[in-house]
Amino acid sequence: MQKYLLTIIVGLGLAASALYLLVAKPVAAAQTEQSSAVFDSDGKLELPTGFRKWVFVGAPLTPNGLNNGKANFPEYHHVYIEQKNVDAYLKNGEFPEGTVIVKELTRVLEPTFPDGSRKEPSGRGYFNGEYNGIDLTVKDSKRFANTNGWGFFTFGHHPLPYDKSAAEKPVSECAGCHIANVAATDMTWVQFYPLLRDKRGY
Repeated sequence: MQKYLLTIIVGLGLAASALYLLVAKPVAAAQTEQSSAVFDSDGKLELPTGFRKWVFVGAPLTPNGLNNGKANFPEYHHVYIEQKNVDAYLKNGEFPEGTVIVKELTRVLEPTFPDGSRKEPSGRGYFNGEYNGIDLTVKDSKRFANTNGWGFFTFGHHPLPYDKSAAEKPVSECAGCHIANVAATDMTWVQFYPLLRDKRGY
Protein backbone atom coordinates (compact mmCIF):
# COMPACT_ATOMS: atom_id res chain seq x y z
CA MET A 1 0.00 0.00 0.00
CA GLN A 2 2.81 2.39 0.91
CA LYS A 3 4.56 1.56 -2.39
CA TYR A 4 1.50 2.53 -4.43
CA LEU A 5 0.97 5.68 -2.34
CA LEU A 6 4.59 6.74 -2.95
CA THR A 7 4.15 6.15 -6.68
CA ILE A 8 1.03 8.36 -6.73
CA ILE A 9 2.80 11.14 -4.79
CA VAL A 10 5.80 11.11 -7.14
CA GLY A 11 3.48 11.15 -10.16
CA LEU A 12 1.57 14.13 -8.83
CA GLY A 13 4.85 15.94 -8.17
CA LEU A 14 6.05 15.39 -11.72
CA ALA A 15 2.72 16.56 -13.12
CA ALA A 16 2.83 19.70 -11.01
CA SER A 17 6.39 20.42 -12.18
CA ALA A 18 5.42 19.99 -15.81
CA LEU A 19 2.43 22.30 -15.37
CA TYR A 20 4.66 24.95 -13.75
CA LEU A 21 7.09 24.85 -16.67
CA LEU A 22 4.27 25.18 -19.20
CA VAL A 23 2.92 28.23 -17.39
CA ALA A 24 6.24 29.84 -16.44
CA LYS A 25 7.93 29.65 -19.84
CA PRO A 26 5.39 31.81 -21.68
CA VAL A 27 5.60 34.39 -18.88
CA ALA A 28 9.38 34.50 -19.16
CA ALA A 29 9.11 34.84 -22.92
CA ALA A 30 6.62 37.68 -22.54
CA GLN A 31 9.00 39.47 -20.18
CA THR A 32 11.86 39.01 -22.64
CA GLU A 33 9.84 40.59 -25.44
CA GLN A 34 8.65 43.49 -23.29
CA SER A 35 9.13 46.88 -24.88
CA SER A 36 11.50 49.46 -23.43
CA ALA A 37 8.79 52.07 -24.04
CA VAL A 38 7.17 53.06 -20.74
CA PHE A 39 4.35 55.62 -20.67
CA ASP A 40 3.23 57.48 -17.56
CA SER A 41 -0.35 58.21 -16.51
CA ASP A 42 -0.39 61.34 -18.68
CA GLY A 43 0.62 59.42 -21.78
CA LYS A 44 4.14 60.83 -21.78
CA LEU A 45 7.03 58.55 -22.71
CA GLU A 46 9.73 58.03 -20.10
CA LEU A 47 13.34 58.30 -21.23
CA PRO A 48 14.76 54.74 -21.38
CA THR A 49 17.95 53.92 -19.51
CA GLY A 50 20.96 51.95 -20.72
CA PHE A 51 20.32 52.66 -24.40
CA ARG A 52 24.03 53.25 -25.10
CA LYS A 53 24.47 49.49 -24.52
CA TRP A 54 22.12 48.73 -27.42
CA VAL A 55 23.27 48.10 -30.98
CA PHE A 56 24.81 51.23 -32.50
CA VAL A 57 23.63 51.34 -36.12
CA GLY A 58 25.02 54.64 -37.41
CA ALA A 59 25.73 58.36 -37.00
CA PRO A 60 24.57 60.62 -39.87
CA LEU A 61 25.79 64.22 -39.90
CA THR A 62 24.51 67.33 -41.74
CA PRO A 63 26.69 70.13 -40.34
CA ASN A 64 25.82 73.80 -40.46
CA GLY A 65 29.01 74.48 -42.41
CA LEU A 66 27.67 72.55 -45.40
CA ASN A 67 24.14 73.99 -45.20
CA ASN A 68 24.61 77.76 -45.21
CA GLY A 69 24.67 77.74 -41.44
CA LYS A 70 21.06 76.57 -41.29
CA ALA A 71 21.07 72.78 -41.08
CA ASN A 72 17.86 71.36 -39.63
CA PHE A 73 19.92 68.82 -37.71
CA PRO A 74 23.50 70.11 -37.34
CA GLU A 75 24.59 67.45 -34.82
CA TYR A 76 25.75 63.88 -35.22
CA HIS A 77 22.85 61.43 -34.80
CA HIS A 78 23.99 58.41 -32.79
CA VAL A 79 21.29 55.82 -33.38
CA TYR A 80 20.72 52.88 -31.01
CA ILE A 81 18.31 49.94 -31.27
CA GLU A 82 17.95 46.92 -28.98
CA GLN A 83 19.56 43.82 -30.47
CA LYS A 84 16.37 41.73 -30.45
CA ASN A 85 14.71 44.34 -32.66
CA VAL A 86 17.72 44.64 -34.97
CA ASP A 87 17.67 40.85 -35.32
CA ALA A 88 13.98 40.93 -36.22
CA TYR A 89 14.56 43.60 -38.87
CA LEU A 90 17.46 41.68 -40.41
CA LYS A 91 15.23 38.61 -40.61
CA ASN A 92 11.89 40.10 -41.66
CA GLY A 93 12.61 43.56 -43.07
CA GLU A 94 10.47 45.31 -40.46
CA PHE A 95 10.65 46.12 -36.79
CA PRO A 96 8.41 44.33 -34.25
CA GLU A 97 5.80 46.10 -32.16
CA GLY A 98 7.36 47.88 -29.19
CA THR A 99 10.62 48.71 -30.97
CA VAL A 100 12.35 51.80 -29.59
CA ILE A 101 14.88 53.71 -31.68
CA VAL A 102 17.00 56.26 -29.83
CA LYS A 103 18.77 59.07 -31.67
CA GLU A 104 21.23 60.83 -29.37
CA LEU A 105 22.67 64.07 -30.68
CA THR A 106 26.26 65.23 -30.28
CA ARG A 107 27.59 68.59 -31.35
CA VAL A 108 30.49 68.95 -33.76
CA LEU A 109 33.69 69.30 -31.74
CA GLU A 110 34.89 72.93 -31.49
CA PRO A 111 35.11 73.99 -35.15
CA THR A 112 38.19 75.93 -36.26
CA PHE A 113 37.31 76.39 -39.95
CA PRO A 114 34.33 78.24 -41.48
CA ASP A 115 32.76 74.96 -42.65
CA GLY A 116 32.68 73.69 -39.08
CA SER A 117 35.59 71.28 -39.44
CA ARG A 118 38.84 71.13 -37.49
CA LYS A 119 42.27 69.51 -37.75
CA GLU A 120 43.28 66.46 -35.76
CA PRO A 121 46.23 64.02 -36.13
CA SER A 122 44.07 61.90 -38.44
CA GLY A 123 43.38 64.87 -40.73
CA ARG A 124 40.84 67.62 -41.21
CA GLY A 125 37.24 66.63 -40.61
CA TYR A 126 34.29 66.52 -38.22
CA PHE A 127 34.49 65.00 -34.77
CA ASN A 128 32.05 64.33 -31.95
CA GLY A 129 31.64 67.03 -29.33
CA GLU A 130 29.34 67.10 -26.31
CA TYR A 131 25.97 65.41 -26.01
CA ASN A 132 23.17 67.70 -27.10
CA GLY A 133 19.79 65.99 -26.92
CA ILE A 134 17.66 62.96 -27.71
CA ASP A 135 14.98 62.17 -30.26
CA LEU A 136 13.18 58.84 -30.02
CA THR A 137 10.66 56.78 -31.97
CA VAL A 138 8.41 53.97 -30.75
CA LYS A 139 6.53 51.43 -32.86
CA ASP A 140 3.00 50.87 -31.55
CA SER A 141 0.46 50.39 -34.32
CA LYS A 142 -2.56 50.92 -32.07
CA ARG A 143 -1.34 53.92 -30.11
CA PHE A 144 0.10 55.68 -33.18
CA ALA A 145 -2.28 54.51 -35.90
CA ASN A 146 -2.44 57.99 -37.41
CA THR A 147 1.30 58.13 -38.09
CA ASN A 148 1.95 54.75 -39.73
CA GLY A 149 2.33 53.00 -36.38
CA TRP A 150 5.22 55.08 -35.01
CA GLY A 151 5.29 57.78 -32.34
CA PHE A 152 7.94 60.52 -32.24
CA PHE A 153 9.36 62.15 -29.12
CA THR A 154 12.03 64.68 -28.16
CA PHE A 155 13.71 64.81 -24.76
CA GLY A 156 15.33 68.17 -25.40
CA HIS A 157 17.87 69.53 -27.85
CA HIS A 158 20.34 70.69 -25.23
CA PRO A 159 23.28 69.37 -23.17
CA LEU A 160 22.80 66.91 -20.33
CA PRO A 161 20.71 66.35 -18.31
CA TYR A 162 17.87 65.48 -20.69
CA ASP A 163 14.16 65.73 -19.94
CA LYS A 164 12.91 62.67 -18.06
CA SER A 165 9.69 62.34 -20.07
CA ALA A 166 8.22 63.68 -23.29
CA ALA A 167 4.87 64.08 -25.02
CA GLU A 168 4.37 62.92 -28.60
CA LYS A 169 5.52 65.49 -31.16
CA PRO A 170 3.07 66.95 -33.70
CA VAL A 171 2.99 65.32 -37.14
CA SER A 172 4.40 68.46 -38.72
CA GLU A 173 7.59 68.26 -36.64
CA CYS A 174 8.65 64.65 -37.13
CA ALA A 175 6.24 62.02 -38.44
CA GLY A 176 5.32 63.97 -41.57
CA CYS A 177 8.87 63.87 -42.91
CA HIS A 178 9.17 60.14 -42.21
CA ILE A 179 5.82 59.43 -43.89
CA ALA A 180 6.87 61.42 -46.95
CA ASN A 181 10.33 59.89 -47.31
CA VAL A 182 10.74 56.51 -45.58
CA ALA A 183 7.28 54.98 -45.24
CA ALA A 184 8.46 52.06 -47.41
CA THR A 185 11.24 51.14 -44.96
CA ASP A 186 9.17 50.98 -41.78
CA MET A 187 9.42 54.73 -41.19
CA THR A 188 13.18 54.46 -40.63
CA TRP A 189 16.13 55.94 -42.55
CA VAL A 190 17.76 52.55 -43.07
CA GLN A 191 19.71 53.87 -46.07
CA PHE A 192 21.99 55.65 -43.58
CA TYR A 193 22.66 52.54 -41.47
CA PRO A 194 24.76 49.85 -43.23
CA LEU A 195 23.83 47.14 -40.73
CA LEU A 196 20.13 47.54 -41.55
CA ARG A 197 20.51 48.56 -45.19
CA ASP A 198 22.84 45.77 -46.34
CA LYS A 199 21.55 43.04 -43.99
CA ARG A 200 24.90 41.30 -43.82
CA GLY A 201 24.67 40.57 -40.13
CA TYR A 202 27.02 41.49 -37.31
